Amino acid sequence: MVENNLMIPVAVLGVGFVAAVSIGSIAWYNSKRPPGWESKEKPDFVPKVDKDDLIADVSESKKK
Repeated sequence: MVENNLMIPVAVLGVGFVAAVSIGSIAWYNSKRPPGWESKEKPDFVPKVDKDDLIADVSESKKK
């Protein structure tokens, strides 16, 4: 009986861990490259995130 009650919190922890690793990986790949990695290419599955676009999006949302 207790095992069924623990299934949901364990699943939430698992999904949260996968999400944190995914988001952290995207942020790391889009950040400045560490020494020795400057000339390396990003993997194709990592989306391009531009700081100028993010700043423009935030300023537009504040005007509304």
